[in-house]
Amino acid sequence: MSKATETLQAAQKRGMEGRPKVGGFPYLAETLRRAGVTRNLWDLPSCQSLYLTQDGPVVTQGAPLISGIADVPAFNKEALIKALRTDQAGESTFPEFLAASWRAGVVRYDVNLGARTVAYYGCNREEYIESYQAVEID
Repeated sequence: MSKATETLQAAQKRGMEGRPKVGGFPYLAETLRRAGVTRNLWDLPSCQSLYLTQDGPVVTQGAPLISGIADVPAFNKEALIKALRTDQAGESTFPEFLAASWRAGVVRYDVNLGARTVAYYGCNREEYIESYQAVEID
């Protein structure tokens, strides 16, 4: 296992163990940022996640949201914002958030840990960018 993979896994574990139920994403993101992760690029519906780190890139493959062939939902900013607010309130699991984002027409998203932004994209170049607050962690 590479240093990049080991560092990422350790940071993910720390971030998941310490994050609060409500508003947990900024805590996890800060944990990853401090471990040297600069970006996290997600492709939906495959649930492939690419982490760009100071030690090198690492990819993870989650459980895909669909199998076979499927129509891509139209980008729906309001539905995406609803999915975000539900997740931020601690009222959904991460897999539920990913599924709701897909249903809202998100085909990929880009977490920029330095800028503290997440950009969500539809297949026709639609875009919604949201900032998240800085948090203090131990």
